[in-house]
Amino acid sequence: MECKLVDKLKLKLNPVAIVFTDDKPEDAMQFRKGKWGCVMMLFSQAARGKKAVFDRETFGCFGGGTGLGFGNQYHSFTGGIDCFYRFLSSGNVADEKGQKVGEEAKEYLRAESYDSFMYGEGYVKSPELVKKFVDKLPIIDVPAKYVMFKPLKDVDEKKDEPKVIVFTVNPDQLSALTVLANYDRESFDNVYAPFAAGCQSIGIMAYNEIDKENPRAVIGLVDISARNYSTRQLGKDALTFAVPNKMFHEMESNIEGSFLEKHEWQKLIKMNME
Repeated sequence: MECKLVDKLKLKLNPVAIVFTDDKPEDAMQFRKGKWGCVMMLFSQAARGKKAVFDRETFGCFGGGTGLGFGNQYHSFTGGIDCFYRFLSSGNVADEKGQKVGEEAKEYLRAESYDSFMYGEGYVKSPELVKKFVDKLPIIDVPAKYVMFKPLKDVDEKKDEPKVIVFTVNPDQLSALTVLANYDRESFDNVYAPFAAGCQSIGIMAYNEIDKENPRAVIGLVDISARNYSTRQLGKDALTFAVPNKMFHEMESNIEGSFLEKHEWQKLIKMNME
């Protein structure tokens, strides 16, 4: 599938198409059943040219399963969803049930994971606010066996029907995509950067825009944990920019005559290449 923005933005990594499919390519990477993994680790591999698939038994972590669109996997979190609410915020050490679950799981957890479970990741101030966050997530159950990450250059749109296209960008490229996303719209808030896990920003947050008349783009990889797992492969300045397929084609069609062919953008690109 052609992408003129690769050249205009001087992208170093492949845009990645997210596809719902019942067929798994033989050469696709996949987490082992029941084994932990961060979705953004395999996204990094797709951005470098490989394929990756996930199903309801190989999504890597509970947040990853939820973020990719395999229902609300937080109910399966160690100790249940209430333990997850505390895990993301202030921890389970002060809760009798949560403390017991943590102690029983200690031998199976890495030291960092145990510490986070007991004392919290501190990403949200309270468990009550985490519950409100989860309740507002656009959780879905995708109508396919697999969610696939595929380099856009390898996509046959007639066969693959990509749902979302994800760019990996530096701040200058993010600026350009933000301008282009608003270029042919009557409103100027067509890009947003929600608090979300890395996989949610490219998954359910972006899926939620697909059927809208004027879908928005989603800035992601503001997830500190995901950055620890992915930016070694993607680059320390990397962010994601996810757009529904409809919006991708809109942006591609607006390149000609836009700022991407004017001197200000050319000057900025030149400075980055020096």
